[in-house]
Amino acid sequence: MINHKTHKILIVDFGSQVTQLIARQIRNLGVYCELINYKKFNSFHFVNENIKGIILSGSAKSTLYKSAPTIQLKLLKKNIPVLGICYGHQLISNFYGGKTKFSNKKEFGSAILNEKKKSILTRNFFKNKTNIVWMSHSDSVNVKPKDFNIIASTKNSKLAILEHKSKKIYSTQFHPEVYHTVNGKKIFYNFLFLICKIKKNWTDRYKINNMIKEIQKNVKKNEKVLCALSGGVDSSVLAYLLHSSIKKNLICVYVDTGMMRLGETNEVYKIFKKKFKNSFHIISAKNIFLKNLQGISDPESKRKIIGRTFIKIFENFTKKNSKIKFLAQGTLYPDLIESKSFSGSPTSMIKSHHNVGGLPNKMKLKLLEPFKEIFKDEVREIGKTLKVNNFLLKRHPFPGPGLAIRIPGVINEEKINILQQADNIFIDEIKKRKLYDKIWQAFAVLLPIKTVGVMGDNRTYDFVCALRAVTSRDGMTADYFHFLKKDISEISNRIINEIKGVNRVVYDTTSKPPGTIEWE
Repeated sequence: MINHKTHKILIVDFGSQVTQLIARQIRNLGVYCELINYKKFNSFHFVNENIKGIILSGSAKSTLYKSAPTIQLKLLKKNIPVLGICYGHQLISNFYGGKTKFSNKKEFGSAILNEKKKSILTRNFFKNKTNIVWMSHSDSVNVKPKDFNIIASTKNSKLAILEHKSKKIYSTQFHPEVYHTVNGKKIFYNFLFLICKIKKNWTDRYKINNMIKEIQKNVKKNEKVLCALSGGVDSSVLAYLLHSSIKKNLICVYVDTGMMRLGETNEVYKIFKKKFKNSFHIISAKNIFLKNLQGISDPESKRKIIGRTFIKIFENFTKKNSKIKFLAQGTLYPDLIESKSFSGSPTSMIKSHHNVGGLPNKMKLKLLEPFKEIFKDEVREIGKTLKVNNFLLKRHPFPGPGLAIRIPGVINEEKINILQQADNIFIDEIKKRKLYDKIWQAFAVLLPIKTVGVMGDNRTYDFVCALRAVTSRDGMTADYFHFLKKDISEISNRIINEIKGVNRVVYDTTSKPPGTIEWE
């Protein structure tokens, strides 16, 4: 996307699930960065690359194993500032004479960090010499590497921040890239602008211009692009971007799977028929999806079936127009990192996404995914610049597979109708209470169990509805929203009283990690 003259930060990926959050933090600070697999880094040519800083990511592995991912030490001796995070922190320590050991006192989640010594890395990071940081490790550095200073400690990690001032090497045991580290962005700010002395070069307009150039480079004048338009934030912004890039070559297709939110299809039609006129099409495919999902309960199977069904519908649509050569999707980096390892690192696969791991191996259409290296918050900012409809930009995320992954177990029309009503009431209530914009994503889940209840002195045996509402910045990490008791009680009562088939409501108080935001 950029030329070799652009100053950049290089992030070496050892396979952490949150590595891309480092890139998001850096890009949000207005600096360009690239993520590279540690194996490729070992053969990386620094000549003419204008690398101003190197960041070593975390990892699901341990530096104590012989098979642990590693890099050549000489690559860190190029007079380029280095920041190691978690696994990178331990790797740096091992390189320079320190020792790492497995600890029985594991640190997962929040920890209190205490300042021991002033450092340029932690300028304005601490408040009264303490801070709350997010830990996720079993191994700890227990012997300080030679000539390094101890900048900060936690109860279980005495060497939580290390510094070699003259070599400009810094490392943290905690994850400053994660939202739950208070003021974590300040660590990156100090590293970028005070230590690396790099200048801001990564703006929304710059991203848009580069994506437009990339799209125009790939799509020839006589070729058309089918944009899979769901009406969600990602696909909507993508449609606007493509319209700015290849206006006459764009065809937007909305597929009604029958598993959309209540009234979704009519809302989408009103907005996009006006914006894209004759290049906007709706395909009603409820019966096809329900037939293909009949009797299927395994979540991975659901996602793959939905992905294949979407592709088959799109390919059938292209038979009417042989000039359609590309399928454009609003795929984001979180979709990729949960479905497969984007950079080739040993990242664990969490679940297939219908538009990534759920796609068939062989497709007639070539994929066009301009957003696959960025996050939803970046997409929203791009959408503002492109003047995307404000209603679309502020909507909570909605999964491509729709309500199919909010109905654990076998899906049928009765369950879909019940869930549509429950979800509609939940969203309506949080909007009435002016909570919608404070919540990153809220939705209802229909559980595959029934429980006994009493309504009007009569016994009932109906479904359980779970409510889920989370706060987040990017979808990679999240915490549950803390409703007032009065609010959650009144919302639950309304769902039970108005929806036939539900007699119990529960609220999900799981963060991510350990849970995912969606249930399947």
